Amino acid sequence: MKKYVKKFLLIIYRWTWKFMATYFSDRFYIKVKYMFNFHKLPNLDSPQTFQEKLQWIKLNDRKPVYHNMVDKVEAKKFIANKVGEEYVIPTLGVWNSFDEIDFDSLPNQFILKGTFDSGTYCICKDKRTFDIEEAKKRLLVTWGQDYYIWSREWPYKDLKQRIIAEPLLKDYEGEYLTDYKFYTFNGEPKFFYITSNRGEIGGLKEDFFDVDGTLLEFNQKGYSNNPRTPKLPKNLSKMLNFSMKLAENTYHLRVDFYEISGKLYCGELTFFDGGGFCPFVPKKYNKILGDWIKLPIDKK
Repeated sequence: MKKYVKKFLLIIYRWTWKFMATYFSDRFYIKVKYMFNFHKLPNLDSPQTFQEKLQWIKLNDRKPVYHNMVDKVEAKKFIANKVGEEYVIPTLGVWNSFDEIDFDSLPNQFILKGTFDSGTYCICKDKRTFDIEEAKKRLLVTWGQDYYIWSREWPYKDLKQRIIAEPLLKDYEGEYLTDYKFYTFNGEPKFFYITSNRGEIGGLKEDFFDVDGTLLEFNQKGYSNNPRTPKLPKNLSKMLNFSMKLAENTYHLRVDFYEISGKLYCGELTFFDGGGFCPFVPKKYNKILGDWIKLPIDKK
């Protein structure tokens, strides 16, 4: 009986959020979601914390170029224009629907991604055993939905829905790729974190560093440091330089990189880390990071 009650409550929960996401205004929905996550209303008129300022940016900073920066096809052109095509992950194909994908033309290993959202992907490690129907289910979960409505991340609004295929990048020092994610504030990179331990016992780890490579004391809530501090990237200075170029004329942008056998690739551009709903610990850093974002409404 408990199982069915739980299932019913989950359906009600999902339906409620879908209703609010569909019919509530951006400002009202952001307030509700912020309260749900932080148990208090956000200050959207005079934001102070990192998370509040990200919500203000959602509502007030809407440059058309932001659409191109998050679309996984158009972002490659943006990155190539800013830092060079050699730092862009190659494209194997782009299709308007799953059924258009020409699997015969793809190599034995590849990754498929939705171009219009964040986190929708499917990896093929061996085409001989690749389950196409299962891949279709995974990739089409959010098809037909506007990703923007769930956290009101305006850059995703009304993006063209496509599927892109890329080579499956491999880091020969481990099975999983290491991410290097750089946080910029008004165009200036201030710190970055390195992901490690992905797919291993103990779960994903995050280690934050300042731009000089010094390990920092804070983290995102729910994550912990790796007991074995990861190595700094060989291309650190280039990553910092590229982050600055790519974040030009933005209040905040996270720039993600991969480093494969010493070669640098720019992977993704993210305006709202965790949708703007992911707190840092210790708590004081939510205000410290908020102070680093300078908005036109900030008191002098």
